[in-house]
Amino acid sequence: MSTSRVIDVIIPAFNEEKSIHKVVEEIPKDLVRHILVCNNASTDDTAKVASEAGATVVDAPTPGYGNACLAGMAHVAKLDPLPDAIVFLDGDHSDYPEQMPLLTSKLFDESQDLVIGSRALGELERGSMKPQQIFGNWLATTLIKLFYRYEFSDLGPFRAVRYDSLMKLEMQDRTYGWTVEMQVKAAKQGMACSEVAVDYRNRIGTSKVSGTVKGTILAGHKILWTIFKYL
Repeated sequence: MSTSRVIDVIIPAFNEEKSIHKVVEEIPKDLVRHILVCNNASTDDTAKVASEAGATVVDAPTPGYGNACLAGMAHVAKLDPLPDAIVFLDGDHSDYPEQMPLLTSKLFDESQDLVIGSRALGELERGSMKPQQIFGNWLATTLIKLFYRYEFSDLGPFRAVRYDSLMKLEMQDRTYGWTVEMQVKAAKQGMACSEVAVDYRNRIGTSKVSGTVKGTILAGHKILWTIFKYL
């Protein structure tokens, strides 16, 4: 790791055996210290494939996106030294790991607390975001602007956050509300937040959220509930 900044990566992963090796392999190795794949109750070989690709596998046996992220944070809290920043991204290869320097540079060079990789500002591969995802993002970010006076364009999973700022957020959500909880709490605490354009492609495999009617409804309800919860 050539940079003086200590950056760890947390990747929540549920049944991503076909994609996780690509994600791990494409992360700039000179930028990060540890790549943590949080194996979230997978029933396939996600853990084995991630380990073979060079990641540290963290067991997160209780289902839920937030549960996986919290398991990763608990692991990081035991490291010495603690990192300067955490980068979160998904394990389905829909994000472009090689764009990570765009987020971390903005985080440190512009003294930000939180940098969101915005898919709305980047290039979307055809079909990579469902209409309900695009509408949901618009609705959620509009409500955040209305009630919290912070302007975001996306609730994207690809994000970089300073470790001390992340600790101040006292993250709690264990399922679909993880990303919006982070943004709402950061806004409420007056943190320096910004976005950078990132590209987005069709994921490998089927989405566990937008790919099902049940997942879409539950995620939408949880996101809206979280926005109003912290008012």
